[in-house]
Amino acid sequence: MNKTGSMKLKHNSNSQTETKVFSTDNIVYGKNSVIEALSSDREINKIIISGTNHSDAKIEQIKSLARKLGVVFQFAGKDKFAPYSGLNHQGVIAFVSPIKYVELDDFMNSHKSVVSSMVILDGVEDSHNTGAIIRTCVCAGIDGILIPSRRNCLITPIVEKTSAGAVNHIDIIKVNSLSGAVQKLKDNNWWVIATDAKSEKNYYDIDYCDMNFAIIMGGEHTGVSKTLLKMSDFQVKIPMLKDFNSLNVSNAMSIIIYESVRQKLSKNEDK
Repeated sequence: MNKTGSMKLKHNSNSQTETKVFSTDNIVYGKNSVIEALSSDREINKIIISGTNHSDAKIEQIKSLARKLGVVFQFAGKDKFAPYSGLNHQGVIAFVSPIKYVELDDFMNSHKSVVSSMVILDGVEDSHNTGAIIRTCVCAGIDGILIPSRRNCLITPIVEKTSAGAVNHIDIIKVNSLSGAVQKLKDNNWWVIATDAKSEKNYYDIDYCDMNFAIIMGGEHTGVSKTLLKMSDFQVKIPMLKDFNSLNVSNAMSIIIYESVRQKLSKNEDK
């Protein structure tokens, strides 16, 4: 480990030496340390437990605390632990978030008196896409970003770096159930807009002004889930002039979000 808190791992591949560097600032390792992290107010994205670990009282305590707090944990093979072989991790590593997540109820309560906006990420797995989306949302004045605790990229140091620090300028809400969160938004005067390439409406057919709206962006490979499509109030698409439907999710989100900005600026000019 060097003085900056990072470690280097070297391995040979095709007679070449590759050096990977990772920071230990975003992990907590060892049974006691992970228990302490779970017992404190640290924001934990995920815990991995070695599949070869024999269960003992501390492992069971970690699993129990994680279940209680809604923290994802999974059993992993040796390959997941290989980069951390220089650490006395005891087969348990927790990946901590560089930011503190916001509760959905707290977010809605703090935005009751103003017209607000949100982007919901449904299965966006690439950290660079997530960081780019957050950066654009901050620039466009979006109030919050909602992500699920599973099957989605959480806020990692890579996301923080890609966002150019924008993660510190917007509320990031993490939930266990996207469908439950969407229903709660609908019950509290929010309009939900899902993106779908098969939609009849184009993204500019929606009037984004004077309403609380949440735009759901689907994952890189799967799109918005059928459940959330059914729950949405509107479904919109970005029209394609050529049969080449491969817009990056962060680019697609930027196009839609800045239509809402254009409408708001245009409305203010007309007053």
